[in-house]
Amino acid sequence: MSLMMMLPADDFIPTRYSLLSRLQNWDDQDSWKDFFDTYWRVIYAVALKSGLTEAEAQDVVQETVISVAKNIQKFKRDRKLGSFKGWLRNLTRWRIADQLRKRTRVAPEELEVAEEDACDTTRIADSAEDESIWENEWRVNLMKVALENVKRRVKEEHYQMFDFYVVKGWPVEKVARTLGVSAGQVYLAKFRVGALIKKEIRRLETREIQID
Repeated sequence: MSLMMMLPADDFIPTRYSLLSRLQNWDDQDSWKDFFDTYWRVIYAVALKSGLTEAEAQDVVQETVISVAKNIQKFKRDRKLGSFKGWLRNLTRWRIADQLRKRTRVAPEELEVAEEDACDTTRIADSAEDESIWENEWRVNLMKVALENVKRRVKEEHYQMFDFYVVKGWPVEKVARTLGVSAGQVYLAKFRVGALIKKEIRRLETREIQID
């Protein structure tokens, strides 16, 4: 079974309004850590694919999280801002644009190249290709978060069997031989860990709890 088959076909975006509601409290460090752990990768990946360096992409992550903190109340009040997914995407794109503008102030001789980069990235940001990149990164990110969360809750041996067999795609015989277990144990680990991952994905996707 492919890992991506665990994701529902219609929507891969974890719009967790219960979490967003808790973010209104700036002192709720656990909720902010939860938010960062869930979303930083997709922001970082999209920034890199927009042509930024690793350092610039890290700045985009930091500035986007700060933007969320400053504007979460506005998002709560103004439903015309749309879904959280779209709102976060816009915040990320604006922070990417900020980094591109900074390039033009680095050195006069680099201005022409920087302007070309900015134009290229703007063109991508407004295209269907950009939308596809954003959606794909959300999908990949959701699976990574679910895997990490489940890994912390199951026995190391059980997760290793699942990782080798499902994630890495090893033949069941190789997994069993490497870990000193039976093929039946590998199949059982696949079933049990896979079920937990599906459950975790559903938890991440919960939308029905509205912001208070």
